[in-house]
Amino acid sequence: MASSARPGIIPRKTLMGNPDKVSPELSPEGTRLAYIAPVDGVLNVWVGPVADPGAARPVTRDTHRGIRDYFWAFTNRHIIYTQDTHGDENWHIYVTDLETMETKDLTPISGVAARVLAVSHHFPDEILVGLNDRDVRYHDVHRVNIRTGQRTLIQENPEYAGFITDDDYAVRFAVRYTEDGGKEMLVKTPEGFKHYARISMDDTLTTGAVGFDGTGRVMYMIDSRGRNTAALRAVNLDTGDETVLAEDAKSDISGIQRHPTKRHVQAVTSYYTRPEWIVIDPVIAEDIERLKEIAEGDVWILDRTLDDTQWLVAYIPDRGPVHYYHYDVAKKEASFLFSQREELEDVPLVPMHPLVVRSRDGLDLVCYLTLPKDADPDGTGRPAAPLAMVLLVHGGPWARDTWGLNPLHQWLANRGYAVLSVNFRGSTGFGKDFINAGNFQWSRKMHDDLIDAVQWAVSEGIARSEHVAIMGGSYGGYATLVGLTFTPDVVCCGVDIVGPSNLVTLLETVPPYWAPVIQVFKKRVGDHTTDEGRAFLGEMSPLNHVEMIRRPLLIGQGANDPRVKQSESDQIVKAMQEKNIPVTYVLYSDEGHGFARPENRLSFYAVAEAFLAEHLGGRFEPVGEDFEGSTIQVPAGTDGVPELAGALEKVR
Repeated sequence: MASSARPGIIPRKTLMGNPDKVSPELSPEGTRLAYIAPVDGVLNVWVGPVADPGAARPVTRDTHRGIRDYFWAFTNRHIIYTQDTHGDENWHIYVTDLETMETKDLTPISGVAARVLAVSHHFPDEILVGLNDRDVRYHDVHRVNIRTGQRTLIQENPEYAGFITDDDYAVRFAVRYTEDGGKEMLVKTPEGFKHYARISMDDTLTTGAVGFDGTGRVMYMIDSRGRNTAALRAVNLDTGDETVLAEDAKSDISGIQRHPTKRHVQAVTSYYTRPEWIVIDPVIAEDIERLKEIAEGDVWILDRTLDDTQWLVAYIPDRGPVHYYHYDVAKKEASFLFSQREELEDVPLVPMHPLVVRSRDGLDLVCYLTLPKDADPDGTGRPAAPLAMVLLVHGGPWARDTWGLNPLHQWLANRGYAVLSVNFRGSTGFGKDFINAGNFQWSRKMHDDLIDAVQWAVSEGIARSEHVAIMGGSYGGYATLVGLTFTPDVVCCGVDIVGPSNLVTLLETVPPYWAPVIQVFKKRVGDHTTDEGRAFLGEMSPLNHVEMIRRPLLIGQGANDPRVKQSESDQIVKAMQEKNIPVTYVLYSDEGHGFARPENRLSFYAVAEAFLAEHLGGRFEPVGEDFEGSTIQVPAGTDGVPELAGALEKVR
C-alpha cells in the first residue's frame, strides 16, 4: 500500500511560475530549434542547434509581459512573434532577423489588433496579415513582406467574419454570420463573392473549413451537418463530392496532422476523456504507433520539417512536466530534448482522474478529479474520508477541460483539497447537441450541471457539502458569481477571475472587432439590443442578485481587459459595498484577460491560497516574496484575507 503521509508544500512558484522551456519549433529546414524560455524572468524566444538545445541563446528581448506566441518564417532566418500592450489584445506582429538580430514591428499602427492569417512555404518572405486599421470592426487581408515590412492589400473586408485562403495566398472563401445565428460560406469568383453553403445555427460552432490539400482543389472541413459529432470531410471543389475521412461517435474530430508540403490530412485526434489518434494516411501509421511507445503521457506532434524527416513531439502526463522529443522519421527513433519544468520531476504530484457524471436531465458530463496524495495514497480516485473541495470552472464557455498536468489542480490538491473540473453543457468537443444544450442557459442548466457534479462528489464521499468552493476565470468567473448569488447554500466561498457580473454591459462593451460574430452571442446567450433580451440577460446577471451573496468572495481583474472590462468587477464590488457585503478585490494595472506576468500570477494565487485556507481549512504557503515585482492593488477588502495587509505594506 502506498504511503499516506502528507507531502510537503509544493511552492507556488514551482507550479505557476515561468516554465524552463516551452513551445519548441524546428526551423523549416531542420537544423535549428527555437523555444520559449525566461530571460531575467521574462519569457523570450531562444534559438540553437537541434543537436545541442543547451547551446541556444535568446534572440528576442521582451522585458515586460513575455512572448507566448511565435513561429519560424520559411526563410529559416526569421522568427515572427506577437505582442500586445499590458493585456489590451491590440496585437502587433514583430519579426526578428537571426543574422542581424534586428527586430522590426510589421504592424506599427496604434489601436490595431493585427492577426497572422496564413503562412506558406511557397512564399518564404511573406505572410498574410489581418488588419482592422481601415474599419475597426473588420480585418482586411494584407500580404506583408517580413524583410521590408511592405504591406499590400489583397482583400478588403466589408462585412465578413473571416476568409479562407490557400497556400498560394489566394482568398478562396469568405464567411459571415447571418441574422439567425447561422453561418454562410461564400466562394470568391471573378464577379465577387457568391453563396456557396449555408450552415445552420446548430452547426456554427462545430462546422468550418480547415484548409486545402496541395492541389488547392480539395477542401477539408470539420463538419457536423447531418450528424451530431463533427467529422472530417474532404470536399472535391471540382465535382462537389464529399468524403468522410474520420469520425467518432462520442467526440468531435480535432488535432489535424497534415503533410508539410503536400498538405493532405494524414491523421487526426478525437478527444472524449483522453485523446485518441485516428490515422488516415497509412504512410505515418507506423510512426504514430512507435511514438506511443516512447514515453508516458498523451502524444502530440508539434512540428515537422518541410522534408518531413524530423518531427517534434510532446508527451503530456498528469503527474509531471511535458517532455519534448526529437523524432527521426527514417530511423523511427526519438531523442529526449528537455522538459517543460525540471523542478516538477521531483515533487509529489498526483493523478488526474477522468470520469463521467450524469446530469439531472440525462447528459453525460466529462469531468476531471484530482485528490490530495495523503487522502488517496493508492490513487483510486476515492478519498478515505470526504474532503473540502474546489469546483474549478473553465472559461469560454465554448471551450473544454482536458486531461494532463494542470498546475491549478496540483496546487489545490497539494493544499489539501479535492479538485473537480466539469465539462458542463455548452463545452466544446462533445458534439453539437451538447453545445446547443447550453443555448440561453447561462446561470440555468449550465449551472445545474456544475451543481449536479458537486452533489455527485458529495454522494460519492469525495466532498464535504459544507466546504465546497467555486473558482474560475472568464466564464468560470461568471459561474463563480452565479454560484454565490443563485446557489449560495451550495458553495461556501468563491474566487472570480475576470468574470462578467452583468451580461448586458458585457455584450455592450465587447471589442468592436467582435462585430462580425455578435450574432453568436445574441442567439446563444441573449440579445442585448432588444428590451425582451435585455430583461432576460438581466435575470441571469449576478449583479442584479447581489443581495443573495452571503459567502466570502475574492475577485481578480486586469485593468486593460478588452473582453471583460474592469467595470464588470468594479460594479459588483460597488454594489456589494453599498449593501455592506464583504468582498476582496485585487486589481492589476498591467494585465488584461487573465494574468500573464508571473509576478502578478504568483501574487494573485498567494492571495487566493490564503483566502481558501481561511474558508476551506486547507494549508497555505506564506506570501513570502510573491508580491515582489507585481502591480497588485487591493481597492477593497484587505482585511478579508489573512496576511494580505501586511504583505502589501512590505511592497509599498
